[in-house]
Amino acid sequence: MTYDEFNDFCQALPATTHVVQWGGAQVWKVGGKVFAIGGWGDNDSPAYTFKTSDLDYDVLREQPGFRPAPYLASRGMKWIQQVDASAAADEELKYYLTESHRIVSLGLSKKKQKELGLNQQVHPF
Repeated sequence: MTYDEFNDFCQALPATTHVVQWGGAQVWKVGGKVFAIGGWGDNDSPAYTFKTSDLDYDVLREQPGFRPAPYLASRGMKWIQQVDASAAADEELKYYLTESHRIVSLGLSKKKQKELGLNQQVHPF
């Protein structure tokens, strides 16, 4: 996945905003909270950082091409960085980006979620 494809995908998720910060990284937020970062790869190679569930973190940190995210994981946060694009298909990365968006959006206040139209359950009756 290229950075342009990464940005296009993240932009298509609900209620997202984009900024370039932290040394030129492509930073995507939902409700003002970061859910994905494109950048910080070694030797200028593409790298994508995202928040994960506890289980996904435990699995991915042992997989080739993935590592605990620099700075974030060392502070106890469950963030993973994909550092080798050949290690995972684009569809797998899209799944983890979507999950990161969901996890971060669920951490927003109920008021903020409603304001952004996120995680609203429709009752069938």
